[in-house]
Amino acid sequence: MHKFEDYKIEITPLAKDDGGGFLVTFPDLPGCMADGENLEKAIVEAKGAFSCWIKACLEWEKDIPAPGSGGTSGRFVTRVPKSLHAKLAARAKQEGVSLNTLVVAKLAEGISI
Repeated sequence: MHKFEDYKIEITPLAKDDGGGFLVTFPDLPGCMADGENLEKAIVEAKGAFSCWIKACLEWEKDIPAPGSGGTSGRFVTRVPKSLHAKLAARAKQEGVSLNTLVVAKLAEGISI
């Protein structure tokens, strides 16, 4: 039995421009997410999304990832000020690379592994 409580959730506040409230995602369950105007409603919606996600996997005979199996996909989404985005896009164009490639390079330069 797959239980909501066994899976890690990530809660992100949404900008007012995006309607405000909170976004809830499940690192172990790709595409499973919900939002709500406040934290309590976002959690309620997340429980519903979780149930629907699990039900769909069972109906389609898809494997359901175990709790703790995800979260390091190599992908993340972040918001930056429009001015920073414009500067990064201009630099990427100047260097003849994609914005993604430029940002990955800049992050790698700034992190000592």
